[in-house]
Parts: sequence; structure tokens; C-alpha cells
Amino acid sequence: MGTTAAAGGGGGPARWWLSWLGLCFWAAGAAAARGTDNGEALPESIPSAPGTLPHFIEEPDDAYIIKSNPIALRCKARPAMQIFFKCNGEWVHQNEHVSEESLDESSGLKVREVFINVTRQQVEDFHGPEDYWCQCVAWSHLGTSKSRKASVRIAYLRKNFEQDPQGREVPIEGMIVLHCRPPEGVPAAEVEWLKNEEPIDSEQDENIDTRADHNLIIRQARLSDSGNYTCMAANIVAKRRSLSATVVVYVNGGWSSWTEWSACNVRCGRGWQKRSRTCTNPAPLNGGAFCEGMSVQKITCTSLCPVDGSWEVWSEWSVCSPECEHLRIRECTAPPPRNGGKFCEGLSQESENCTDGLCILGIENASDIALYSGLGAAVVAVAVLVIGVTIYRRSQSDYGVDVIDSSALTGGFQTFNFKTVRQGNSLLLNSAMQPDLTVSRTYSGPICLQDPLDKELMTESSLFNPLSDIKVKVQSSFMVSLGVSERAEYHGKNHSGTFPHGNNRGFSTMHPRNKTPFIQNLSSLPTRTELRTTGVFGHLGGRLVMPNTGVSLLIPHGAISEENSWEIYMSINQGEPSLQSDGSEVLLSPEVTCGPPDMIVTTPFALTIPHCADVSSEHWNIHLKKRTQQGKWEEVMSVEDESTSCYCLLDPFACHVLLDSFGTYALTGEPITDCAVKQLKVAVFGCMSCNSLDYNLRVYCVDNTPCAFQEVVSDERHQGGQLLEEPKLLHFKGNTFSLQISVLDIPPFLWRIKPFTACQEVPFSRVWSSNRQPLHCAFSLERYTPTTTQLSCKICIRQLKGHEQILQVQTSILESERETITFFAQEDSAFPAQTGPKAFKIPYSIRQRICATFDTPNAKGKDWQMLAQKNSINRNLSYFATQSSPSAVILNLWEARHQHDGDLDSLACALEEIGRTHTKLSNITESQLDEADFNYSRQNGL
Repeated sequence: MGTTAAAGGGGGPARWWLSWLGLCFWAAGAAAARGTDNGEALPESIPSAPGTLPHFIEEPDDAYIIKSNPIALRCKARPAMQIFFKCNGEWVHQNEHVSEESLDESSGLKVREVFINVTRQQVEDFHGPEDYWCQCVAWSHLGTSKSRKASVRIAYLRKNFEQDPQGREVPIEGMIVLHCRPPEGVPAAEVEWLKNEEPIDSEQDENIDTRADHNLIIRQARLSDSGNYTCMAANIVAKRRSLSATVVVYVNGGWSSWTEWSACNVRCGRGWQKRSRTCTNPAPLNGGAFCEGMSVQKITCTSLCPVDGSWEVWSEWSVCSPECEHLRIRECTAPPPRNGGKFCEGLSQESENCTDGLCILGIENASDIALYSGLGAAVVAVAVLVIGVTIYRRSQSDYGVDVIDSSALTGGFQTFNFKTVRQGNSLLLNSAMQPDLTVSRTYSGPICLQDPLDKELMTESSLFNPLSDIKVKVQSSFMVSLGVSERAEYHGKNHSGTFPHGNNRGFSTMHPRNKTPFIQNLSSLPTRTELRTTGVFGHLGGRLVMPNTGVSLLIPHGAISEENSWEIYMSINQGEPSLQSDGSEVLLSPEVTCGPPDMIVTTPFALTIPHCADVSSEHWNIHLKKRTQQGKWEEVMSVEDESTSCYCLLDPFACHVLLDSFGTYALTGEPITDCAVKQLKVAVFGCMSCNSLDYNLRVYCVDNTPCAFQEVVSDERHQGGQLLEEPKLLHFKGNTFSLQISVLDIPPFLWRIKPFTACQEVPFSRVWSSNRQPLHCAFSLERYTPTTTQLSCKICIRQLKGHEQILQVQTSILESERETITFFAQEDSAFPAQTGPKAFKIPYSIRQRICATFDTPNAKGKDWQMLAQKNSINRNLSYFATQSSPSAVILNLWEARHQHDGDLDSLACALEEIGRTHTKLSNITESQLDEADFNYSRQNGL
């Protein structure tokens, strides 16, 4: 019994352990039998026993499932007899637990570690009010302990940003705020900013702050802050990039200090003085606004005119002095010099012997008399010798001074320098004519090389026999001007130039059979026909047209005398303009030269010059300027001024000028307000590059004049470019805002454009004064595969706060499939020079009848002034009043304005409204025409 009791008494703890182990095995067996899905919980506690509650060394952490990879939750407690996971309020099956047991050496307590795996499917299948969660429950001798709840979520990051950063244009030292809202994601994405693909470290730059709700803040913008900014969002799943935002930090222009006032521009009278300043403090950058206000100030000034001094009358002679002299004086006081005038020239005092040479002083003996007498004789002898030698040399010379007459055969084959003393020889060239240094091909004077037969005349002795006393110096200036070697002989096929064809020749005439070959030889000269054109005109007049440039010249009937015919030329300066803009003045037209400059016309001729201004007297002050022989430009007149020397009629696209002298002319404009508009022609050309996958687009913005666009077409033909869309007009304002050119709507999977080149900006000054080279921007596109042959996109050309144009490009990059777009209408290129009646729209007989009717004053006012009014000529009528036939000049202006349409019906209606004639021009019969040369008019429906 004691053993038993002892056994029994000593077995109390053993029975307790057995009971506890039985409970654990029961709980584990019950859980294994029922599983964890039956909703029955394990006991929250076990029978208490001496010890401590479990303490968690490691609790489960929140976890994220990436894609389909399961995550592991860990739990470690001490002391712990057992640890189980409970997820979403339900026990996890024992078979899903992996446990490890160890002994803590320092305390001797058992340490148990358990972990389980949670799959994506488990989380997706859970539908509860909160996230999927798990926690550990650990048992010890004393009881149970629970860990923190660890949530398990599926990680993701969406593709699209909720808000992309937007590009900004800010002034220097302004604040820049770029907003960025990253895509939705779990866990929330971290944001990082990139500038030009480089990370931004706000800790190293105090001016940049990236901590405020993912936004980028630049407190004071600097020029170096310009660039492309990208918002980068990333979490444990992926990284996302926002669209790039272009930030442009611009600098508005500021005026420098005014210079000192210049000196008055006149020495005498009323003039002006000016001072200037420049927009360089600072200069505008990155599209910044140009300085507002005027760069030049002028004020009137009055300079006192200089007065040159003048002598008073001489005083009376003084009393004879002991030296046998008396004096007289005069003063420079009539008037005295003032304001910088010259002092009187000459002596203010005179003296002379007052004894008629009888008073001899200072000669004491005969030797002195001999000495002075010898000196006087020597002086007289030297003077006589010099005069004699001069007379002898002149008598021995057969020739006088050189008379270099460069106008004799200027621009012909030779330059003749004549030396002669003969008088009255009718064959001598006219030396009084001034040489024309501006034209290298001009015949003037009696000698005229009219056709190739003149070569024989020039080489035969018959030409120079009457001039046996003339010495001829030959210089082949014409051949030098053509770039060939100097020769002494003549070649008839090289004849060219401006020449008067007169019939009052003593030795040379023009035969009709020789005229045509000569004109053909003129056209064979190596000139650029697109820049220069010529034609021979006589008394009947004609029209000279520069093909595809809008420039033309109308020579009226009777402007050239009947006995003469002239070769008249026109050219356009296509190089660097010689007219330099002054201040805000801009060149609005090409520089047009017509000649010969020494040609005299009896009736004003009409010169038509295209321009690119949107005509409005409220916004423009337009001037006509002419280049002098010294190369300087002077103002002829303002278009709105009243003048009797010339007349300007400004149409929307051209200016028609009535002139009486040839030379170089151009139109300039000074904007009065910011609303002044220049018309630009925008066009896009395309061509393949060296790389077969690349395709180049070139967008041009040039002045809306045909000659400016013709230069672009010529350049593109050399580069192999093709016009892809019909050109359009862009109204560019003088408001100092820049021009932006961008490429839009590029097919994303067929083409791509190089980064940061889709939009280009041109400063205002470069567009407003684009007189040097055609303005263009180039874009390089790359196709992904060689099979892509079609390109479609949009070209947007717009002025900030101004007009915008869209060029729709729809083309094939293969030349065989591409549709050709015509560059120019060829209506004026077929006949650049028209002479005689066929050059005019109004038949000559009808023209004479109109002039005879309207030149006569009428009591009812139905005269040439009403004819001008009906043809929209309402200004500067005093110019026509000074002409011998005002109606003829008005009709010449009508011919120049209607060279393409020739709307005779409108002219006839205007005449009928006046009431002075009752016959329409379109109903004229052939019997009414006075000259047979005008029969072509009826055939053309006139």
C-alpha cells in the first residue's frame, strides 16, 4: 500500500502531465478528424499549470502576394508547447503547419517556431468586410497568448497615371509646380522625379522640393531648369513612367539704357537728332517677349546757320612814314563770322611805297645795287625758261588730255579710250555722256552693234578709216564680266546688252532678217532665267514678266521714241538684301532692278512688285525705296503720301508703281501697331534620307511673295524634295510672340519621331525679319519596317496668341505612288516678253477713243477724274493732272492691275456708268478697229 500510496502520492504530477498530454492529443485528433472548415474552435486555454505565458519572439508581418507566388507567415514564441495559426477567424489545418522546436540555452525554456503558406487563390476566394488576415495562438503551462493580426493582400500597380505632369512656360525666377498623381496600387507606389532621364535629388538642391504629395516644386526657376520632366512611380510589383512634361524657362527682353543724343543731322536750319536703345538687358531667350516700345527716339533740333565773315572797306591810307611807306587796314566785321562761319580770306593790312619808288633805304653802296639787280634778273630768267618749256611741250604733243568715255561702248565687246584734239568730227563718240557703271552690257552713242554682221564692220578698216587721228585702247570688259579670257577679236554671237536702235546711222543699220537671230543670241547667254529676263521693245511698247515671281513691267505705247528700240531687262536680288532694316522697319518685297538706268521714257511705265503685308493703313506705314548709284537706299515716297514724281497703288498682294526712271526698287514697312500682319506661306516638303527607314519633313515659312516661294522650290528640287500639301497662308502678327511648328497624329505602330523633336519653336525676330534665307524646320521620322510606304500626319504651324494653320500630310514615300502637286501656275512663264499690241488687253483704237473723250474737261465732271474713281483710284489725283494724257496713264495702271484677268466687261460697265460712252468693249466689231494689228482682240473675246 505504501508503494502504491507512495506511488500514488508520488504520481500526482505524473498524472497531471498525462492528463494534459491526453488533452493535447485529443485536440489534435479532433482537429485532424474534423478539419478546420467545420467552424469549431480549439480550446482557447488548457488547464493551468505552474510557469509563464508564451511570449512571441517573432510575430507574423503584413505580406503582399506578387503575381501567383505564395507568401510565408512566421511565428516564434517562448515558452510554447504548441502554436497554431488562425486565419479569418478559423483554425488552419495542422497539416499546413511546419514547426520547429529548440531550447533556449540561457533560460532553458522551449522555443517553438511555426510558419504557413498563403496562396493567391486563398486570398481571392475570401470575401469579407476586411482584408485577409492571420494570427498565431501559442500554448504554455500557464495558458495561451495571441499574436498581432497580419494582413495578406494581393499586390498590383495599374498602368495609367491618375494625373500626368503638364508642360509649363514660366519666366525666370517664377515658381514651377508640376503635379503628379501616380497609378493606383497595393502597396501604394513611391514617386521619383526625372529630369532629362536623370534622377532629381531634392536634398542636394534646396530650390527643389519633391515631398509635397508627389508634386515637384521649383521655388525660383532658373535657365538650367528647362528640360523634360518625368514622374516615375514604383512599388514591389512594377514601375510606371508618366508622360514627359517640357518646362521652358524664358527670359523677357529688357531695354538697355538710352544712348546719348546724336548731333543734329543738318549744319544749318531745322533737322533731327536721335538716340537708340537695344533689347539686350537682358536679351529675350527661349521665346521670351521682345521689349515693348520704340528702340529709336527722334526729336527736332535747330542748328544756327554758320555766317562767313566779310571784309569792311579799306580805310584811308596813313601818312607816309620815315620808311617811305603808308598803310591801310580793314576789319572782318561786315558781317563778322558767327556760328562756326569762315573768317575772311586775305590780308587785313596793306602797305606800299608812298614816294613812287624814289625812296631807297638800306642800300649803302654800288655793290649792293649790283647784288639785288642780279638776283632779280635770275628770277626773271627762270620764270621765262619754265614758260618756254611748257609751251614747247604742248606744241610737240599731237593729242590733248585723255578723254575716257566709258559710255561709248559700255558693256559691249570693247571699251574705247579716245585721245584727240580734232574738233567737229561727226564720228567722234559723245564724251559728254556719263558712264553707266551699273550695267555691264550697254550700247550708247552713234556706234551700235546690232547683229552678228557688225563683227565684220568692226574688224574692217572702213570703220576706223575716218578716225585716223584717233588712238584706240581696247579692253574686253564684256568678256571679263562673263568670266572668259580677254580677246582682241569680236564674236557676233556674244552680242548682248542694252542699246538704242536708231535709224540715223552713217555706217550701220538693222535689217529685219537679222533681228531674230540676234534676239536668239541674247537668250542664249548663260543667265539664270528665274532671276533675270530681257526683251527688246520699241515704240509699240509691251510687257515684260518675270516668270512665277509676280514681278512685271509694262512699257506703254509711245513711251519709246519711234526711231529707237531698247533691250530692257528685269532682275530680282535673290542673295543677301542690300537694304538693311532701320529700327522696326522690315522688307516687304523683293529688290527688283529694271534697266537700263539711262533710258528715257516719255510716258510713265508701270512696275508691279509683290509684297507680303496684310494691307491696312491703320497698322502699316509702307514706303517705296530706291537704291542710289552709291549703293545707299533713299525713300521715294510713302504709299499714302501725295506726290507728282511717281504713283503707288497698293493691292492686297502687289504694289503697282508708275515711274519715269529705271533703277532698283523695294517696298518696306514700319508697323504702327501690334496688329500689323505679315502674310507667310507655309509649305511642307518630304524626301527619303540616306537611311532607307528614315523620312525627312521640311516645313517652310516664307514671305508670301511668289519669288520667295520659288527659291524654296528651287532648293527642294536640288535636294530631291517633294511638295506634300498645297501651301497655305499664315497671318503672322507683329506682337513679338514666337512661332511654333509641331508634328501631330503620327501612326504609333508604323512611324516614330526622334525624341524631343516633335515641336520646334522659332523666335519672333527670326520670322518677322526673314529676309536672308528661307525659314524652315526639319523633322526626322523613322518607320519600323520597310514595308510601311504610307505616311499620314498633321503639321501644326501657329503663332502664340495668333493665327494657326494645319497641313494634312497624306502621301506615299515611294515616288512611283506619290501624287504630284503643282508648284506654280504656268500662265506667265510661257511668254516672259510680249511686245506690241498683243501685250495689252485694251485695243489701241478703243484706248485712243477713251483718252480723247475723258481728257477733255466736262461741265458735268465726267472726265478723267471720274474714270479714276470708277477704277478705285481715289488718292493722289494730282499726279495724273501733271500728265499730258491723264486717261492714258489711268488705263496703263488698269493694264498693270489686270494683266492676268483682263476683265474688260467691268471696265465697259464703269464707262457706261459714267455715261460718256454707250458701247461695251466686248461688243466691238472688227470694222471699228483702226489698226489691223489689234485683230487678235476679237479672237480673244474682247
